[in-house]
This record gives sequence, structure tokens and C-alpha cells, in this order.
Amino acid sequence: MRNNKQALMVLLAILLLFVTACTNGGSSSEETSQTKETNSENPPDPFGKYNEAVTITVGQEVDPSDTSLPSGDTPLDNQYTRSVKENLNINVEHHFTASPSNYDQKVSLAIASNDLPDAMIVGPVELRQMYEAGQLADLTEVYEQYASPAIKRILESTNGLAKDSVTFDGKMMAIPSVQLQADGVHLLWIRQDWLDKLGLEPPKTVEDLEKVAKAFTEQDPDGNGKADTIGLSGPDTNNKLYANFLESTNNLYGFDGIFSAYNANPGYWVEGEDGKPVYGSTLPETKDALAKLRDMYAKGLIDQEMGVREDSGESVISGDSGMFFAPWWMPYGPITDAINTNPEANWQAYALPLDADGKYSPHMSTPSSRFVVVRKDYEHPEAAMKMLNNLLANEATFDPSKGGPGFYPLRLVFAPSDETEYSVKALREVLAGTKTAEDFKDKPEYKLLVTDAENIKKVKLEPYDKLGIQHWDPKADLGAWTRSYALMVGGSPLVDQEINGVYSQIYGQTKTMESRWVNLKKMEDEVFLKIIMGAAPLDDFDKFVKDWKKQGGDKITDEVKEVVNK
Repeated sequence: MRNNKQALMVLLAILLLFVTACTNGGSSSEETSQTKETNSENPPDPFGKYNEAVTITVGQEVDPSDTSLPSGDTPLDNQYTRSVKENLNINVEHHFTASPSNYDQKVSLAIASNDLPDAMIVGPVELRQMYEAGQLADLTEVYEQYASPAIKRILESTNGLAKDSVTFDGKMMAIPSVQLQADGVHLLWIRQDWLDKLGLEPPKTVEDLEKVAKAFTEQDPDGNGKADTIGLSGPDTNNKLYANFLESTNNLYGFDGIFSAYNANPGYWVEGEDGKPVYGSTLPETKDALAKLRDMYAKGLIDQEMGVREDSGESVISGDSGMFFAPWWMPYGPITDAINTNPEANWQAYALPLDADGKYSPHMSTPSSRFVVVRKDYEHPEAAMKMLNNLLANEATFDPSKGGPGFYPLRLVFAPSDETEYSVKALREVLAGTKTAEDFKDKPEYKLLVTDAENIKKVKLEPYDKLGIQHWDPKADLGAWTRSYALMVGGSPLVDQEINGVYSQIYGQTKTMESRWVNLKKMEDEVFLKIIMGAAPLDDFDKFVKDWKKQGGDKITDEVKEVVNK
């Protein structure tokens, strides 16, 4: 009996210690909402606000030329960071900032020195480097527990491609973007008012484009009596001659459309005549396109300062340029400023020029090209995921005229691949009176669509099927106009024109690329730019192909074949 009492007393003592430990743990000042969320009865809340403030340091791209922040706001205190603080109780601090032209370099330095922010956005090359260096937090459980249902649905819509892009040895080591298919299509933006003044039609072929560029350059379309206009803008020092398989979206001012019209796909891995992968930059079609660009540059039809100009958008804003290639969303860029400078600047977008068969054959993008990574051992890896949830859930509430979306810390694009095209069709129905904003409330993945539908008639004037600038009212609501103009003017060609798109056979790196690709790509960029600008003969293309193969290209091609054939 006495032994039974002693055993009971020991058991009670153990239980008392256990309860005391749990009670002390529950009352600790370090407790956050995350602690409570981990039990099965109260699962994690993707949008849960921390009880105690959490700090996250980030590396962020900050464009010094973006003057859209209101007076008093800063890159660390604006509508986006305030949303993160108010909704999640997360304080954002900068570990480093960099301009668009220097951001990748800053990221590389941070990786090399192991001086990392808690989280930052990287490309596919940096992602692999960080994984191999053991610098990354495993986000497998973070994603499963904290990713919002909408983000999960968007990732799942890529048939596994998005998750595959960040999975190493079965672990999810980053959160991938899912971007619009439209972001990889580089349309031809034209000053329609210049075309009308000179009695010209939109250029259907490269030869037509050359004629328009000549007229824009020589016939004083801006009417100032000076020979100061640019027929076709070219890439500035921050952008590329064309998008490539590692950076397949959002190329500004490059010559993507001209290469596509020649059925050339430089920077992409395409199927060769033998059915096997070949690098598009080494094919004869690319040389043909370079020859045309070289001729146009020599005639003064392409911006003569393209090799040294820091921002080609400046010539768009100032009214000096008549054409450029870029994605549908350029009203979010210089076009809004151009309209503010000159309300009659009628920028229109076209899925042109066409190839020899009359087809529009742009190269298409990968679903995921940018990734949020979290530093290994950061105490709150779920904070980065919550910030991404917050962005997707609240993006419609932000006003781009009060700070561009790039000011959101850790901004990734999460969108159904057809969001632009779907939204254009929906807004046409709203303008036609057959649908209202209410009809789209069951489409949460199309996160801005309800707001777009509510705002479209604020800024779009009748007749609703005419998209010229004279049929819009930007002053009614500049933020709503920017979005609506981008969709209706930039998105309509993607709906109305048949897209005969070309995809790269791979969008990631092989083993040899990790050590050789930077130098190979640098050689390619330098040779092609010199050929276009007349600083090197056209036949240097043939030498480039031989050098490319010798310096690792052949080995890389064999590796790509292995990947494609798996």
C-alpha cells in the first residue's frame, strides 16, 4: 500500500512538473502566434499576425529613377511596408539595396562573402549556388503549412514545373514565382499619332518596320523642326539584346521581335534539323537577323546611343522615340510618364512584325524565373512566406501611382499564366454590359480582376472598342488608368493575334554551365552588340560559333541533350 502511494506521489510530481513547464512556456514573452498555430487543433494561419513583432532583413532592388513614391515615403516606409507591418506585425529592414543594373552583382557578393540577408530574391544561377553552398533554409514544411490556398493553386497550375524549379534532393529550397505567359512576349509599342501624322500603317514585316523607322527618323514626326527623333529604341545598359532561357521574361527595349520575325531564337535551346537540342544563338537565322539590325543601325534607324544609354525609357518619356519592343505592361513603366508629359502621345501595342509565313512567332517564357530564398537558421522562415501571401491577397488595394509594385519587399509575381488574356476578355464583357465586377468574385486567382472591372469605366471613354489615347481619361484615376491601359492596349494583341510561340527546351542550368556559362554569355553579348553597331564584321558571327563550341558549348549541348531526353 505504501509503495502504491509513493508511486502515485511520484506520478503526480511528474505531471506537476510537466504542467508547470507547459504553463511557463505558454506565458513566455517570446511566444508568437506561430507557437500557437503548430498544434493540430489550431493549424497555421497563412495570414496570421505575430503577437510579438518580427524583424526580417532583406536584399531589395530599388530603382533610383522611380519617382512614384509620394512625398514623405521611402523605400522602407511606404504603402507596401506599412501593409506588411499592419497585417503581419513584421518589420522590414534593408540588409542591402541595389539599382536594377547592380542588384545581381550585390546578390553575388552576398553569396560569396556569406553575408546574407534573412531573405532576398535571386535568379536560377544564384539559387543553385546557394543550395550547393549550404546557405538555404529548407522551405518544404513552410510552404506546406503557410502558403495560402491561392498561391498553392497557382503553383499547381504549372503542372509541377514551378515546384520542380526549386526542388533539390526532394526538398523545396525556395518559393518560385509564377509569372504571366504574357510577360515573355515582347510586343512592338508604336507612337500611333506619329503613324497617323505621316500616313503610315503599323509595320507587318521587318521591311515595313524599317520603312516606318526611317520615316520616324527623317520626317520630323514630333514637329519641332529638329532631326532629333529615334526610329526604334534599343536596349540600354540595364537590358539585353534579347531574352534568354535563364531570363526569359520582361526584356525591355531589346530586339526580340526582329529576331522572332527571322525565326531566330538566340538565347534559347531549340530543336535542330536533326531533332536534337541546339543553341539558337549559333544558328544561321540569328546571323540573318544580326545582319538586318546592323544595316538598320548603320542607316541611323536604331538609337545610336543604345550601347551607352543608361535608360531607354527616358527617350520614350521625352517624346523622342517612336518604337520599342517590350511586354504588355509598359504603362507601368515610361508610358504613363510619357502621357503626363504629352497627353497626345498615343502609344499602342502590336503583335508585330510577322515572319515570312505571316505568323507571329515570339519566344515564350518559363513559368518561374525568380525565387525568394531564406537564409539558413533564420528564426522565422515562415515570415517570408506570409509576406508573399499578403502581397497576393492585397495587391488590388495598392495604388501604383503611389509607389510602383517594385517597392514591395520580396515581391514575386504570382499569377495564372493566362491572367492578362483572361482579364482583357473579362473587361471587354464589362464594357459591353454583359458582365459586372460581381461576376468575377469567384475567381480569386485573378487577384486584380474585380477591382479592374470596377474601375474600367472610370477611365475608359466611349466608344469602348476604340483604344486610342483620346478615348481614355487618365486624370480621372491615374492608378486605375495605368492598369486598365496596360491590359486593354498591351493585352489586346495577345488575345486578337494568334501566337505561334517558341519555347526553350530547358530553362535551367546544366553542370558545365555553372562554371562556363557566364563567360560564354559575355562573349555572345559582346560579339553581337559589336556586329550590330558596326564595330565588328558580320562574319565575326562564324568565329563566335566556333569559339563558343570550343570553350564549353559542345559539352553543354551534350548535357542539354541528356536533360531533354530524360
